[in-house]
Amino acid sequence: MLMPLICGVDEAGKGAVLGPMVVAGVASRDVSAVAALGVRDSKQLTRLKREDLYDQIRSICTTTVTVLSAADIDLARESATMNMIVARGHAAVISTLTPTLAYVDACDVNADRYRETVTALLEPAASCQVIAEHRADSTYPIVAAASIIAKVTRDRLVDALADECGQIGSGYPSDRYTIAYLSDYIRRHHAPPACARKSWKTTIHLLEERAQRDIRSYL
Repeated sequence: MLMPLICGVDEAGKGAVLGPMVVAGVASRDVSAVAALGVRDSKQLTRLKREDLYDQIRSICTTTVTVLSAADIDLARESATMNMIVARGHAAVISTLTPTLAYVDACDVNADRYRETVTALLEPAASCQVIAEHRADSTYPIVAAASIIAKVTRDRLVDALADECGQIGSGYPSDRYTIAYLSDYIRRHHAPPACARKSWKTTIHLLEERAQRDIRSYL
């Protein structure tokens, strides 16, 4: 008897100020084989280990990713919350994989509400049972696998940005290299770079600081 197709969904880069957010879905009819790879929450793994697992996951599972650039996120935030943007991404990869059951890492404080949101966003042909839980990447190996696919994909995209722009760090506001790059770019160009999320408080604050310095220079 054919086993049901089960998928896990997670994202990387939700809170970054530079670079894209990547939503990944991983589907398998044999979740025990996924668990046997030794997958864990991607944040608990070294980059080398994530890269190794990335290839192993893709060799035995069906995977898909949705990439939202900084500009995509800024545009979407004009009419939607970040949680809704993530939910749309989660629903998109589930709709592509059309599993019987999908486990998602809930980004809403109310996991049940998040489950209902994602379910409502699914394409009609992709209707399936959705289970949303906080820290699902630590509970379900299939979600951990999705977190690895998302993280590796985003890391490679950030590497490509660094090749173009120079040292930009991880892209997160907590990274001093990221803030140094963004501050210096705004200082020199009086505007954020294309890879920055202009709707982020970090970017807005740096722009305001630059504008205040400009005003003081004329006084």
